[in-house]
Amino acid sequence: MEYIIISIGFALVLLGLYGIMYMRNLMRIIIAFTLFNTGINIVMVSIGYIRNASAPILDAIPAAGTTPNIVDPVPQALVLTAIVIGLGVTALMLTYVVKLHQDKKSLDINNFKDLKW
Repeated sequence: MEYIIISIGFALVLLGLYGIMYMRNLMRIIIAFTLFNTGINIVMVSIGYIRNASAPILDAIPAAGTTPNIVDPVPQALVLTAIVIGLGVTALMLTYVVKLHQDKKSLDINNFKDLKW
């Protein structure tokens, strides 16, 4: 089951990379960025998963000499932070695209030649 989830994450990463590199519409590029971000989050969570392990919440102190089998909480915390940052970056990109559409009346990336040499 873990391999299916990590494979889906890598597929989303590759699909997002393809969209970022080869799409010409700015809205499609933003959607591809969101797919890429979601794929990275899925991969990070699936790497931190341990089969038959419990949540990283300990109700009692474990006995001496025993090690509880718990999932590492660090990847989960990193993914929560990445979700918030990704949401902020996506909102900023959408705001930028709306402003570009108001000024240039186009979302095609080939029509923006202001900063080209």
